[in-house]
Amino acid sequence: MAKPLLRLRGVSAFYGPVQALFDVDLEVHRGEVVCLLGGNASGKSTTMKTIIGTLAVARGEIELDGRRIERRTPGARVRAGLAIVPEARRIFPEMSVRENLEMGAFTRTDPAEVAQDLHRVLTLFPRLGERLRQDGGTLSGGEQQMLAMGRALMARPSLILMDEPSMGLAPVLVESVFDLIAETNALGITIFMVEQNATQALSFADRAYVIQNGRIVLTDTAEQLLTNGQMRTAYLGG
Repeated sequence: MAKPLLRLRGVSAFYGPVQALFDVDLEVHRGEVVCLLGGNASGKSTTMKTIIGTLAVARGEIELDGRRIERRTPGARVRAGLAIVPEARRIFPEMSVRENLEMGAFTRTDPAEVAQDLHRVLTLFPRLGERLRQDGGTLSGGEQQMLAMGRALMARPSLILMDEPSMGLAPVLVESVFDLIAETNALGITIFMVEQNATQALSFADRAYVIQNGRIVLTDTAEQLLTNGQMRTAYLGG
């Protein structure tokens, strides 16, 4: 099998004296959608923070495309190929849609190709093209999620990290957001996603890991996990 695009090996992390992750191992291969599932305070967001670089790794290794990144700054990780769609989207509300998208390409030095990628993003998300001059904060929740995803794509990443993409969205919008994630993956973008909505996430993911109390307790294909009673026990903590 080809070398993973993202690999965590024995990753442990702490908040002060309290250990939050215990020897986490996981892999994401090129072209996959991989989910990390778990209940509240299970360690999902903590795992994401160690990958992004906003929480230090106490022990273990993180590799991106075969290169160790656990000691790199968050900015260096972005330049190495990571992009993030953060929890609650966190677009720039007083900047226009165009300006938000351009911020996604702030580390790039290839203006002609940036323009090509902007065209690609607006083709994928035509609603953003209709609102290029509109302030990001005036968009609906679903439109802001499109904007956050488009901004990540503007970095031309090898891997997009998505932190709770369905959080805070009306139920009627959740399915459409997951459809957009699937369309993004169909472009060849690898996605690693932290999500509480297990059923929805597993309906289109390739594989998933289940984390509980900072430990990976189960991993399998998404199809197998959908029918796995142990997954329900681990996920619900019952």
